[in-house]
Amino acid sequence: MISEETWADAQVLWNFQKMNHELRPCSVGIGLGSHDLGVADVTADLYHRGMFPLIVFSGATSRTTAARMPRGEAEHYRDRALELRVPASAILIEPNARNTGENIRFSRDLLAGRGIEVSSALLVSKPYEERRAYATARKLWQGMDIVSASAPIPLADYIDLIGDPGLVLDMLVGTQQRLLIYPDQGFMIQQKTPASVAAAYERLRTQGFTSRLV
Repeated sequence: MISEETWADAQVLWNFQKMNHELRPCSVGIGLGSHDLGVADVTADLYHRGMFPLIVFSGATSRTTAARMPRGEAEHYRDRALELRVPASAILIEPNARNTGENIRFSRDLLAGRGIEVSSALLVSKPYEERRAYATARKLWQGMDIVSASAPIPLADYIDLIGDPGLVLDMLVGTQQRLLIYPDQGFMIQQKTPASVAAAYERLRTQGFTSRLV
């Protein structure tokens, strides 16, 4: 059983990861690969709402997705977007990225290699990856106007959707750790972490939600 205190700490991390950006039209939408097929749903919805004319789905496979997305995250995202009536001509595939930094760099290079000029990107990720995606893109794709977005879903509903509370809490802790250590490694910009977030992170680490730490 997960205690009320643990849920409260998870909610603190969840809230911090959300950037709450105001959506605006961008040159391209980039769906960041993961175990969450809902990223493709959100990307397709934003495309139909006119937020961007072109989509890049980026992602290979990971230990989390190898079984459920054997052809690669980007390929499965594309299949889902096609089901949602996004035209194939509006989708590019980047099939090699295995982390957020590679999602950004490889998508950037794919667009440049095709001679597609972009000035802004709307990054679509899992809800608890918004801040990491934003910080990474600001570091690795300098000069770009970056907007972060994800499914507008509460933590409890997201856990029900994924069906694995421990996995989600592990992911939350792992994401927060990267926000703390990756700036010094040159992978993302530095962001101030509120004391309440740092304390919640440490408590969750102490309780053993550590499988996604680096």
